[in-house]
Amino acid sequence: MVGTGKIGRWRPSVNALTPSPDKGTDGPVSDVRQRRTPGLAAVVLALVVLGGCVSYRSAGLPDSPRPDPSTTDLARAAARLDHPRLAPVDIDLAGPLSPQQLGVIAVIANPDLRAQRARLGVAEAQVFEAGLLPDPQFSFSLDRPVSASGLVDAIASGLGFDTSSLYTRPVRQRTARASRNQVRLDVAWLEWQAAGQARLLAARIGGLETVRGLAFEASRAADDALDRTLRAVARGDLSANDLEARRISAADAGDRARSAERDLQAARFALNAALGLSPDATVVLIDPARNHLPAPDPVSLVERAYRQRLDLDALSAGYEVHDADLRLALLQQYPRLNLSLNAARDTGAVRTNGVAIGFDLPLWNRNRGTIAVQDATREQFRAEYEARLFSTRSEITTLIAAYQIGIRQRDALEAQVAPLRQIVEAFERAGSRGDIARVTAETARQALTDKEIALAVLDQALSEQWVALELASGALIKDTK
Repeated sequence: MVGTGKIGRWRPSVNALTPSPDKGTDGPVSDVRQRRTPGLAAVVLALVVLGGCVSYRSAGLPDSPRPDPSTTDLARAAARLDHPRLAPVDIDLAGPLSPQQLGVIAVIANPDLRAQRARLGVAEAQVFEAGLLPDPQFSFSLDRPVSASGLVDAIASGLGFDTSSLYTRPVRQRTARASRNQVRLDVAWLEWQAAGQARLLAARIGGLETVRGLAFEASRAADDALDRTLRAVARGDLSANDLEARRISAADAGDRARSAERDLQAARFALNAALGLSPDATVVLIDPARNHLPAPDPVSLVERAYRQRLDLDALSAGYEVHDADLRLALLQQYPRLNLSLNAARDTGAVRTNGVAIGFDLPLWNRNRGTIAVQDATREQFRAEYEARLFSTRSEITTLIAAYQIGIRQRDALEAQVAPLRQIVEAFERAGSRGDIARVTAETARQALTDKEIALAVLDQALSEQWVALELASGALIKDTK
């Protein structure tokens, strides 16, 4: 509320805001002083207000991405990592890295996560903003008489304040704090996902390296067999049909080796991107373990996931945000009270002090639209939380079922590979002695290589499924209680 020039029926004894003329001075000097004082006061007030303002600071965009982090910076940050699901680790980039170390590096150096962590600064600023009270409103007017003589300038001033901010401030602060907590949990969940993605890529690279080695070994064997067949056909020992079969076998083996090479290179590029490294950076990994843990109980793991998944905690904090927004909307349905202290002097040099009170009349709006929106938004968040609970249970149950199938298939395949190795060794010894045709030993070796590749693919799939299961449960399974 701002004051007007004629308010003054109620005259309190306090005249702090009253512009008081000098009663003992008459004439031109008094008029000049009276005219100069308001202008000087306005200038002083403007300087005070401008002195408290924040100035603009330029922050340009970068021309290129950040360089790779130094080894020292990575090691220091990894040793003091503070995360609810990831423990700090010691990192030595000169040696091979474990999946846990790769996960921590991804959390520290991933550029997407750096951008997400910038949201924390916004949330902190919003908490600061929610605790601020609105500035008071000051008004000043000067009216100069032009149609009569012997009059003085009319002056009016007012100082107003919106008192509704006093009782809505605690609710606004609660909303901002809950929003900050939601952002923290969202970022922590994204960090957990990024760490898991790095571990998953490490498992994929380990499996693909094994597959590539076996595939190139099979390709070399197929090429050698093709060369021998070409010489045999040239001597007339074999027919052209035998040659075509060898050509097809060598071509298939070469295609499989090249495909494994492409998949491995793509996985390495993806890992470098997840770690925030340049594409040509070389990351040495620890050899993956071939032992697979038994599948956990789905019911128990789902219950633990409900307690430890950070995205569920973030959704819970988001629900608290919208609940606080609804409370704020309910408070804002009541009239907003604006209080203003006014002082004036009319053209007859009559001074007045007064107070003005303004408030909304809750006749038609009563903030019902905002209340309805906030109530529906809170219900939407409740539905999203329930949907996330359902998807968590479904995802974990599906992953465990697939993992159990993979374990059974691997056990069956491994049971075939062990005796097949002995048979192949016996055939190769017999072929070198000339007891059997060499092509028989080569065919047995190719069958063994196919089985070994299939076993390596199953090992890779099981390792990736275990990481995916830990990602879905929200924590390392071996560390959950």
